[in-house]
Amino acid sequence: MATQNDKIDLSQPKNQLSMIAEAERAKLFPKNDYSPLSEKYSSTHSDAIADGDNLGRGTGKFLDVFDESAGTRQDIIERKEDIKINTYNNSNPYVKPAE
Repeated sequence: MATQNDKIDLSQPKNQLSMIAEAERAKLFPKNDYSPLSEKYSSTHSDAIADGDNLGRGTGKFLDVFDESAGTRQDIIERKEDIKINTYNNSNPYVKPAE
């Protein structure tokens, strides 16, 4: 199997379309919270953390899926509503009957 040793050139040609694209991209970056000039988006970004708003769903902890505070404000409200009608919950877990 042959290997590719040459680098791929991703630069754009210097033409009118490329100049328009660069100008439009420069207009859009100030609106983008995650532009190269701003704080990089990650699992601990303020918009990713579940802190009572309607943006973040995570806790920022590695593989944390059982935290009751995870989710947006609406997710938490719906989770509490579902627990009210669910027969099985944290205080009454489902246990498989012995055969």
